[in-house]
Amino acid sequence: MDLHFTITAIATAFTILDPVGMVPTTLALTAHASPESRNKIVNRAVLVAAAVIVFMAAVGRYLLQYLGITLPAFSIAGGILLLLISIDMLFARPSRAKTAPETEAEAAADLDAVAVFPLAIPMISGPGTIATVLLLVNLSAGHHLRLVIIYVAYGLALFVTWLCMRGADLVLHALRKTGVGVLTRLLGIILSALAVQFMLNGLKSAGFGHA
Repeated sequence: MDLHFTITAIATAFTILDPVGMVPTTLALTAHASPESRNKIVNRAVLVAAAVIVFMAAVGRYLLQYLGITLPAFSIAGGILLLLISIDMLFARPSRAKTAPETEAEAAADLDAVAVFPLAIPMISGPGTIATVLLLVNLSAGHHLRLVIIYVAYGLALFVTWLCMRGADLVLHALRKTGVGVLTRLLGIILSALAVQFMLNGLKSAGFGHA
């Protein structure tokens, strides 16, 4: 097994999905829902997010080829996007790539719709998540074992995200707001390093590393 790629895939999946960081968002968007309704919303949100991730992992590369976008270009662009998200995480700001503040209040009025938007999209499977999935697929170079590792890594991260969202009250009580903030910032540091590495990989693939 490719241990280095496995660690990279798992670290990337957990960092970008940020399971613990979903706790306050889940509580805020389902504040008026009953425990049963909240559980249904969480179940649906994770399933929709998983479907998006699987779809992009399966056909995202071919979609880029159809649009004429090279993988090095997407790697650089994805790295820049991840860097912006990591900066928001470090400074505890709502990520512009994962939230849409002007529509969240309207979405919260319909608890069923909240599961799809904004919880599943863009909070769980937003542009940052899609970018990392495609970047990892690019790094897999078509190796079937590496592709399986990607699916397993995101499946594991989604499962932990589901557990955190289902037990949002318990997690928030255990970590307190300070604990959630510290963990989010730690994940932000890791994500920023991964973002820079993705950009360096893209530049190298484009030939700039040989200059």
